Amino acid sequence: MARIEVVTVAGRERLKQFIALPKELYRGDAGYVAPLDMERGEVLSRKKNPYFAHAEAELFLALRDGHPVGRISAQICRLEQEKRPGTGHFGWLDAIDDGAVYEALLAAAADWLRARGMHRMVGPFSFSSNEETGLLVGGFASRPMLMMPYHANYAAEHVERAGLAKVKDVIAYEVDESMYKPMGSSRMLQKWQADGTVRLRGLDMKNYARDLRVILDIFNDAWSDNWGMVPFTEAEISAAAKSMRPLIDPDLVVIAEVKGEAAGMLVCLPNLMEAIRDFDGSLLPFNLFKLLWRLKRKTLTSARIPLMGIRKTHHGSILGAALLPLMFERLKEPFLKRGLERVELSWILEDNMPMRRVIEGIGARPYKTYRLFEKALASGGG
Repeated sequence: MARIEVVTVAGRERLKQFIALPKELYRGDAGYVAPLDMERGEVLSRKKNPYFAHAEAELFLALRDGHPVGRISAQICRLEQEKRPGTGHFGWLDAIDDGAVYEALLAAAADWLRARGMHRMVGPFSFSSNEETGLLVGGFASRPMLMMPYHANYAAEHVERAGLAKVKDVIAYEVDESMYKPMGSSRMLQKWQADGTVRLRGLDMKNYARDLRVILDIFNDAWSDNWGMVPFTEAEISAAAKSMRPLIDPDLVVIAEVKGEAAGMLVCLPNLMEAIRDFDGSLLPFNLFKLLWRLKRKTLTSARIPLMGIRKTHHGSILGAALLPLMFERLKEPFLKRGLERVELSWILEDNMPMRRVIEGIGARPYKTYRLFEKALASGGG
């Protein structure tokens, strides 16, 4: 068998190979839709992705007989170092069904991190916990979802055989109209609304940038103590606002205000992967027009809630416990009116039982599981 060579991604041609590899591996799989090549290129761009203002990374390709058979990244985030010194990340992990390829890729990432003083490797993150997180280990044939990764069913076994161990699972839930169960008291909501305690509103498109900033500020606060969390920076908030705008329906965003101050939020985005299911990653020559038409006609049937949370000042209170169910109830009517049938809520830490109880309380069921792995990086190698 030909020797495996792991090379750094340098130059346009190698980057194209890095982006294209998953399409070669997963094309035809029920759970996979190729993301847009252009969007992947922007995420990987050190000039365009604000992640690189506080991080450094290297991309690697595994070659056999000169042909790409695997890929991986290694990255160090300075915001991560402030919370968990010495922890580096790997991500963008995809490869053929060959343990030797996984071992070579993970060794290359470990060596790169070790050389920069890291003593622990955790992942996959592409590139951070605010982006694609975890290795798919359950739900392989489930519908592809916006900003959620896909991996082959052999990947986890090869990662474990390469010496990495599970550190955490994260879960994706789904719920549809037949499963949904309202929680909380409508009388209580009416009381809170009548006395001005609680106000639920949609996104104000005239003040789009302001409201997105409010939403991501709540997110940073709500999840600040959670495992693996790093905050959105100002530059990342601006970039997220720009990238999300084509998908935003202001009626599918809920902001909860308590006594006039933003206290909770929920963002539901139509599932872009439905709209690009037949594009194979390309917008050329006519797919851009198809995409705009499909989004304009609002014919998509699935959506994802990637952002939701309650400010920490309301954690543990009766009002705080009621805000998420109330926001879900507010979302129901515009969700169904748009013709959406199913929504994914993701991702949720496996041990975040308060959030899981709320989500399961509205009838949602876990349907996909993603795993994070870790490995100690001894100074001598391996």
